[in-house]
Amino acid sequence: MADYPKVLIRQFVMENAQGRGITEVADTDSLIESGIVDSLGIFRLVTFLEETFGVKVGDDEIVNENFQTVNDIERFLATKQGQMQGEARASA
Repeated sequence: MADYPKVLIRQFVMENAQGRGITEVADTDSLIESGIVDSLGIFRLVTFLEETFGVKVGDDEIVNENFQTVNDIERFLATKQGQMQGEARASA
């Protein structure tokens, strides 16, 4: 299922949003501007991505462009997973 990562990301984001009294979040809504994710929330999100999807997020990758919206997070994750697959093929 191609949308499965997005479903898990959305669930994680909605759990955080509901904790802040927000009941709806579109995939294009700014998570930072809407107050769903703050600086601590970014680190929780990074930990979630690393533990759930087995990717490693470098300090230099923790920027707004990668974590602004659910769509941005999904795109970033797809890029990271593609890099992992490329590295696996290169070492095989």
